Amino acid sequence: MKVLALDSSGLVASVAVVEDDGVNSSLLAEYTVNYKKTHSQTLLPMLDEIVKMIDLDLKTIDAIAVAAGPGSFTGLRIGSATAKGLGLALNKPLVGIPTVDGLAYNLYGTDCVICPLMDARRNQVYTGIYEFRDGQLAVIESQMAVSIEEIAQKLCELDRKVIFLGDGVPVFQERLRESLMQGRQIFFAPPHLSKQRAGAVGALALQYIREGKIESAAEHQPDYLRLSQAERERAEQEKAEKKHDSQNDRSRSVSCCPA
Repeated sequence: MKVLALDSSGLVASVAVVEDDGVNSSLLAEYTVNYKKTHSQTLLPMLDEIVKMIDLDLKTIDAIAVAAGPGSFTGLRIGSATAKGLGLALNKPLVGIPTVDGLAYNLYGTDCVICPLMDARRNQVYTGIYEFRDGQLAVIESQMAVSIEEIAQKLCELDRKVIFLGDGVPVFQERLRESLMQGRQIFFAPPHLSKQRAGAVGALALQYIREGKIESAAEHQPDYLRLSQAERERAEQEKAEKKHDSQNDRSRSVSCCPA
């Protein structure tokens, strides 16, 4: 089983190839860049470089794994479009990996509760709560978009050691240390484990494939978890317009009543 994995859900762009021979799994190649370039500039050139470096014939891959969301709306669209295009061209199935689950898989084997934090802006994070049981990633709380206070409260109720990772850590680290998780044993993952990695997406995809969690390229859709900023602004505008129309209707009704 050979899987091509893509992750462009955040600032990081990452491509990897993982393989499982039925006994052992191996990471054949991984190309990860955390730099201020658009994923449309980086993802395909990175894939092309890996293909050349390991003499990979894309026809020999068995599936394409992609970080399916949540995350950057643009990044998710680029990753999903790339995966879908490859899947359709090569007639290969896709494996959509929840982004937050893939992040948690970076910390395979830890005895801590794992809490990925992706900065979702507006004082919210994309997050979830995980642990490893018998070598398998177990979901305590599935991925969600919530305030940092809400996820901290959930963790406090568990009353266990917690390790945080993700691009939300630099944003909320001091608040977690000083007030939200005060007095509790918390840790922060080192840089090489703290961001999205296609290697983790691919490794988790091997587990998904064994469980039959695959889809066709045509079926695949990213999971945004919440509306885009433009959609939220439009919804707020429509709500304000309805409120304004309702107030006008009430005003007209009052003015039409006989004295």
